[in-house]
Amino acid sequence: MEPIRVVLLPGSVLPAEPAYGALIEALGPDVDAVAKDLELYDGDEPPPGWNLDTEVDGVLREAEARGWETFHLLGYSGGGAASLAFTAKHPQRLLSLTLLEPAWAGSWDWSPAHTRLWKDYEALESLPPDQFMAAFMRLGVKPDVVLPPPPEGGPPPWMAKRPAGIRAFLRDFKIYDLDRARLAAFNRPVFFVLGGLSNPDDYGEVAERLSTVFPDFRLEVFPDRHHFDPRTGSSPTGSARCCGTTGNGRIGSFRARCRLPRKHQVPVYRLIETAP
Repeated sequence: MEPIRVVLLPGSVLPAEPAYGALIEALGPDVDAVAKDLELYDGDEPPPGWNLDTEVDGVLREAEARGWETFHLLGYSGGGAASLAFTAKHPQRLLSLTLLEPAWAGSWDWSPAHTRLWKDYEALESLPPDQFMAAFMRLGVKPDVVLPPPPEGGPPPWMAKRPAGIRAFLRDFKIYDLDRARLAAFNRPVFFVLGGLSNPDDYGEVAERLSTVFPDFRLEVFPDRHHFDPRTGSSPTGSARCCGTTGNGRIGSFRARCRLPRKHQVPVYRLIETAP
C-alpha cells in the first residue's frame, strides 16, 4: 500500500520545518508528508501582488512536482486560510481537509463581536515592528492568557519577515473572495482543531461558521490550549498529538491525547479518513 500523502501548511509566524518537523517524524514511514513553507516568505519581502491564490498555486505546484493527483491538506492559522482557498479552487484534489484555527474564513455572516475584533486587527497596521507582534498575539487569545515570552538570545533571523507577512495576510483578507458555495460543495471530511483558550470571537466563531458550511465537519476542542501555545506548535509531543497523531500506526487509527486530564482524553476524529 502506498504511503498516505499529506501537505502541511504553517501559519504566518513559524516556518514549516520547526512547525511540523516533530509531527512528520511521529507519523513515520506510512505517511509521505511535506511541510511546505508559505510562498509569502520566499524572499525578503512579500512577492508583488501576493494573495491567497499565490499560496494556492504554490500548493498545486508542490503536488504536481511530486506526482500527487490527490492528497490530504492540513493548514494552521494563515496556512489554514490558504487551505480554505485551495479547497474552494481545487476541491477535486483533496481527500480531506484539516484546519488548525485558520486565521480567516471568508467575509460572510460575521457577528458584531467578530467585526469589532477585525477592526482591532486593522489597527495593528500603524504599529512599529517592535510592538506589532505582541499586539497581534494578544488579539488571538482570551484576556487572561499568559503568552509565552520572547525566545532567549533574541528572535531568529526569519522573524524579521513576519510583520510584513502578517500585514500582507490582513490586507488580503479584506478583499479576497472566498467562495462559500464552493466550500459547501466539498463533501470530503473536514476536521477543525480549536483551542479553548483562544479568542472565541475569532477562532471560535470561525469554527461555528464553517460548521454550517461543510457537510462533513468535525470539531475537537482542547480546553487548555491556545493559538500560540508552544506545546502544540513546537514540542515533539504536542505537535503530533494536537494534530491527531501518536506515531503508533496509520493516521486513520491515531488518537489525540494532548496531555489533557483523563476526563478530556477522548478520541479525536480521524485526521485523515483512509489511504487512497
